[in-house]
Amino acid sequence: MINGEEESDPVLDSIRKEKVEAGLESFKLVKYFSFSSLAVILVFTLLLSWIISNNARKIMLEQNEEYSLLLAENINQQVFRRFVLPAVIRFGGIALRKPEQYELLDSIIKGVTQGLKIDSVTIYDSSMNIISYSTNPELIGKKDMGKGEYSKALVGIPNSKLTYSGSVLSLMHITPQVECVLKTFIPFRQVRRDGEEGDLIMGVIEIEKDLSRNYTNILGFQGWIIVVSSVVMTILFLVLRSIVSRAGTIIENRAVERLRLEEKLNQAERLAHLGKMVATVSHEIKSPLGIVRSTAEILEKRIKKVAPGNEHLAKIIVDETMRLNNIVVEFLDFARPQKAHFQPSSVNEVVRKVLDFLSHELKRQHIELIADLAPDVPENKLDPDLFYRAVLNILMNSLQAMTENGQLQVSTCRSESGGTELTIRDTGSGMSEDKIEQIFTPFYTDKNKGTGLGLAITKSIIDSHDGQITVHSEEGKGASFTITLPPVA
Repeated sequence: MINGEEESDPVLDSIRKEKVEAGLESFKLVKYFSFSSLAVILVFTLLLSWIISNNARKIMLEQNEEYSLLLAENINQQVFRRFVLPAVIRFGGIALRKPEQYELLDSIIKGVTQGLKIDSVTIYDSSMNIISYSTNPELIGKKDMGKGEYSKALVGIPNSKLTYSGSVLSLMHITPQVECVLKTFIPFRQVRRDGEEGDLIMGVIEIEKDLSRNYTNILGFQGWIIVVSSVVMTILFLVLRSIVSRAGTIIENRAVERLRLEEKLNQAERLAHLGKMVATVSHEIKSPLGIVRSTAEILEKRIKKVAPGNEHLAKIIVDETMRLNNIVVEFLDFARPQKAHFQPSSVNEVVRKVLDFLSHELKRQHIELIADLAPDVPENKLDPDLFYRAVLNILMNSLQAMTENGQLQVSTCRSESGGTELTIRDTGSGMSEDKIEQIFTPFYTDKNKGTGLGLAITKSIIDSHDGQITVHSEEGKGASFTITLPPVA
């Protein structure tokens, strides 16, 4: 069949590549957006968990500090009324080195704090930073334990110090255990008769409370925030990825489809301009060509009489003008295709007419014809003349591709959709994949003779019948054309 190869245009290939890259650029931006959103959600999750845990820790500190202040005021009242005054009256002064005074103070403080979640109560001396009393006996007598908090309380400023360690990872035993201790320092003041505290500061009371359990709960809550946010983030990311993937497929398909439509539009515009030019030139050539042919036929008759034996010269002119006329007609048919007139017709009848017309050529080339026309094929809406020409073009192409003693198979059958399927196979030289893609392109041919419009016109005719034409071929193994026509609606 058609053996030829059209060189690709590197400029056109570059333009196509740029168009595809431009069409897919938005898809790359969407993928970038999806991963960026993942990073943003992750940062937002960590920031949110930190804000919530920090706020919870602040609330815990304020609540426990208020509680410790109330407890310290109560201890201040009880110690002054039940220990300081009795000790001054009974012993003439306060001396905690004496067991009876220490035991009295210890029983008062333990009585006040009994049942409360307090780890220790410590009383500092007012004259120096030394521990005079503590529910933890090991601390008694130690100096400079209060540090800056002691100094603030000594001038009448209650304050607290929160010491904590550990993180969410501590709950998974990756980092050290959680520890959180609140120490509240308040001035130990003299109490007046009316129950109000006086201005005299007799020392500093320190209340230590272990908040590790509370802090563990806060970290657990922070962990749940991270877990839940991560799950939500993962689900959101997967949904976003799914949308991106779907959007990417749609964008790619649209980019390819847009490129295909642009190519078809450009081709249609080129063919339209080419068709106008061909129609004009062919029309101008056709009339003079007819005159040349008529003149040559007259000359042929006269030469027979005047110079017998030389009439073949005029015959050559007649034959060549007929060949040129056929080419001009083919150009005109391509430039101004005939309007189809459809009517219910049988594909088998059209095929038989074409085979009858080509019977002489088949015998001349010693081509074996195998015709298998199924009797049950339905009628189709055809323009018999146009369809006849389409089938003739394919068969002529097959004959030109075969040498003598070849084989030509023509068969029809009912298609899967209920229409008609016509298959034409030959044992010619075949075609490569690249050539198959080009055979329906107008003016594409590698033959010394011919316009390259035959198969282009054939495809145009099949398209006008809402049919499809496909080609299967391998080099050196012949080719197969299949025409599929839809059923009558």
